[in-house]
Amino acid sequence: MQRLVDKGRALTVGTWLRSILLIQVMIAGFLIAVDISNRWSFDAGSDEPSLDAPVSPGDQVRRYEPTRPDYSDPGPGPDIDLPDDFPPRLQFTQRADPDLGELLVLHGEIAGGDARRLDAYLSTLDARPDEVAINSPGGLVAEALQIGTLIRDQEFETRILPGTVCLSSCPYVLAGGVERRVASTGVVGLHQHYYEAPGYMPVFLAVENIQRGQGRTMRYLIDMGVDPGVMIHSLATPPNDIYVLVEEELLESRLATEVSD
Repeated sequence: MQRLVDKGRALTVGTWLRSILLIQVMIAGFLIAVDISNRWSFDAGSDEPSLDAPVSPGDQVRRYEPTRPDYSDPGPGPDIDLPDDFPPRLQFTQRADPDLGELLVLHGEIAGGDARRLDAYLSTLDARPDEVAINSPGGLVAEALQIGTLIRDQEFETRILPGTVCLSSCPYVLAGGVERRVASTGVVGLHQHYYEAPGYMPVFLAVENIQRGQGRTMRYLIDMGVDPGVMIHSLATPPNDIYVLVEEELLESRLATEVSD
């Protein structure tokens, strides 16, 4: 009789463990499916007009196009030549502008290791550039924060030239400047970010990772003298769209210290 009882307990424990394992597998499969779905829908776009349509207060959400957009009314472009396409990682070049002086131009997507590459590049320069000009569709948030921190440590000023863009995580690089100047025909835009939470991560850990990333970003903005309330626009805008900041928002948030023609 005791043997039957022990056997029943063993079956109960075994069934319980198998059930737990099955539930975990089902949860993992669901999270992976959701992550794949989100990534496939990232490029689906929205019904909003493309970025080349002008924005006005209250009409600022545009489709996110991580390529160099064509502007319907851009005004004069920068006095320096820039490639038509964005390279998959930042390129660093020095350009002379007749009015602005020597510029260090950061052009391209923000990829892993770019902060380290920029630090190494700066150590090779014989003369200090007058400003750092940025033209980027964005990229890795953590890398953008490191680049912005490096720029602040070096006490550089940052600039968005006429007809150029600073989107997604790029505004955090802009925030690193001691002074931050944005051309009225430049575009600065924010949207939701990925904080590198893999799809197979348990939900509570994924949420914790995202919240930690948002907290680091807010702390960074505060340290840079930028109102972290500007993140409201990024949190409320899906990743396939972009919220373009108008002059009043740039200045009130202190993401720009000056907006010029």
